[in-house]
Amino acid sequence: MTTYFYGPLVRSLALACLVFVAGCSSSTPPPAADSGTVAATDEAPLIQLLKDPVDVPAFTVRDIDGKTISLADLKGKVVLVNFWATWCPPCRAEIPDLVKLQDKYRDRLVIVGISEDEVDPAQVKAFATAQKMNYPIVMATTELRQIFKGVAALPTTFVLDTEGKIQMRHVGMLDPERTDIETRYLSGELKNAKVERVEDETKALLTKAAQAKEIPGIDLTALRPEQRTEALKALNAENCTCGCELTLAACRINDPSCGVSLPIAQKLVERIAKGEKITPASTSTH
Repeated sequence: MTTYFYGPLVRSLALACLVFVAGCSSSTPPPAADSGTVAATDEAPLIQLLKDPVDVPAFTVRDIDGKTISLADLKGKVVLVNFWATWCPPCRAEIPDLVKLQDKYRDRLVIVGISEDEVDPAQVKAFATAQKMNYPIVMATTELRQIFKGVAALPTTFVLDTEGKIQMRHVGMLDPERTDIETRYLSGELKNAKVERVEDETKALLTKAAQAKEIPGIDLTALRPEQRTEALKALNAENCTCGCELTLAACRINDPSCGVSLPIAQKLVERIAKGEKITPASTSTH
């Protein structure tokens, strides 16, 4: 059955004091967000891939330009399934690198952007056009999220090999060098890479290079789409006052038992539900 989409793991909690986008949170410098970090040498770069690659079931989607794409169409190429949103700063920041990668490896790589925006697909299309995104964009749906599970933060990218198996999942901005090596290795060009097989991490550690789209203890389902977007922006931008130096979203994910972040986050969402305009200066003072 064809399903159409109209339009466009956690490391140790000892890694404390992580923050989100630079300028949107604490000034404490965070470690780089990464999974599958390249430890490169001139002779043999080291990459990490999943210990147990995951088969992707057959699917067919229609992108925001109306073109149909199926998993069968993508066989033979490396595929990056990139979950992103126009409201997500790190998502926007990595777009130029994705554009360069798609252009460089057009014969062996296909990037598919899955937009988590809850707006008219025409708005996403206009954004993609302005950013000169040279790869297909489709709008996220429940069915697509069931195929690519565990997207709790944006951007999240699934790396598929030429047979349609998920070989890696990266949470946060992609490292262009690492992705370049993954593409060359999985496409068969790079023969001497050293591959370390690792377990998949099932929970996203929020860092400067990722933004949460699901907040433990916070129900966003009653909000209108535009209100959910506003709430996610605020929760990913405002710092918690418990002393963790994390944003509210990061604190909730890394420590769901925190008794400080929960009421602050709930109050923020209540204000947005009432139609109040939230600004970073007003979030912690009401």
